[in-house]
Amino acid sequence: VIYSIAETAKANGLKPFEYFEHLLHEIPEHMDDHNLSFLDDLLPWSPALPERIRKNK
Repeated sequence: VIYSIAETAKANGLKPFEYFEHLLHEIPEHMDDHNLSFLDDLLPWSPALPERIRKNK
């Protein structure tokens, strides 16, 4: 599963390490949320992801 997430991150122009770091920081912030819509912003193709995790073109 982790390999698949890393490869999907790379395919979407993300830096895998920084992407995992972002996920591990953001997901615990929402542990008490009943609305899971925040997950849409964490998908590797989401435009809401921070620029620091995107590869420079």
